[in-house]
Amino acid sequence: MSFVESEERRELRKVVSDLGRKYGYEWFNRQARSGGHTTELWLEAGKLGYLGVNLPEQYGGGGGGMADLSIVGEELGAAGCPLLMLVVSPSICGTVISRFGTDEQKQTWLPGLADGTTIMAFAITEPDAGSNSHQITTTARRTDDGWSLTGRKVFISGLDVAKAVLVVGRTEDARTGKLKPALFIVPTDAPGVEFKQIEMDLISPDKQYALFLDDVQLPREALVGSEDAALMQLFAGLNPERIMASAFAIGIARHALDKATAYVKERQVWKTPIGAHQGLAHPLAQIKIELELARLMMQKAAALYDAGDDMGAGEAANMAKYAAGEVAVRATDQAVQSLGGNGMTMEYGVASLVSAARATRIAPVSREMILNFVAQHSLGLPKSY
Repeated sequence: MSFVESEERRELRKVVSDLGRKYGYEWFNRQARSGGHTTELWLEAGKLGYLGVNLPEQYGGGGGGMADLSIVGEELGAAGCPLLMLVVSPSICGTVISRFGTDEQKQTWLPGLADGTTIMAFAITEPDAGSNSHQITTTARRTDDGWSLTGRKVFISGLDVAKAVLVVGRTEDARTGKLKPALFIVPTDAPGVEFKQIEMDLISPDKQYALFLDDVQLPREALVGSEDAALMQLFAGLNPERIMASAFAIGIARHALDKATAYVKERQVWKTPIGAHQGLAHPLAQIKIELELARLMMQKAAALYDAGDDMGAGEAANMAKYAAGEVAVRATDQAVQSLGGNGMTMEYGVASLVSAARATRIAPVSREMILNFVAQHSLGLPKSY
């Protein structure tokens, strides 16, 4: 990989940043607090080709990769408009379908995912499985016409705006009787599909839901890819998820750092800008360093993934997500501290970033599970769970 972005990517970064600033954090925050959505921004980004930069050109995408989509996610976040569904719809769902879907599935879903007119959610987490995705119990059984899917999922983003959800279920192996993972595209308006909003203490336009699947009848073509290869297909979608979660967190960190830096340059006490004092200057400088390190690891993960190195991308994507989540928390906390009392006001819009940043240490995979991964796979230490 080159440490110098191509002219095309620099231009992509600029135009996406311009679009994000056109809307800005005040607009984003109003949408979130009023219970509204970011549909206007989402559709404009789709129309301009930004949402589908990672998807194949023959289906309306830009023909790029995760490195390109991560730029979109980062720049929108840095402009104050972090779009959570970017982590899900074109990233996880679009990638899985473009890599493993049938021609019919690609033609049906990818154009809409690319231009933003279709949003697809992703459902893996369950109440009794949590981080242990090997213990999910959502089960698909064969029927004469296809599949019957039954189970329950939690903390599923964007079901209210999604036309379909990519569900991680399990099928029974006829030879062994054991359950094995499989991926299904489920329309959100299908009979037997219900979802209920989970009230969150987050200021976000993207809502979280519990999803209930009660004997949902699906056609054969709802299955994505091969039953036998579903675990590898799943991880092929989770690596982009971690890359885009990193972009989401880095964007928030940049936005918070920019607000704090601008404030301490102007705010004067004892006739001196408070940014001249090392008590504020050094923490902000540390955050800038940590932010750049997190971005480098994210770019490495994206480059490895786009080069087809799924295993290498897995390690880098986990490390990037860890680093990005940590710096997002530090950046938002220091922004509040730098602004003092103003940091807690709605006028400056800094405190509202704290909970969103804090969530990036938990989702889509917790920092503890990443540390487990690095200990086991990178260092070769014994498995602790």
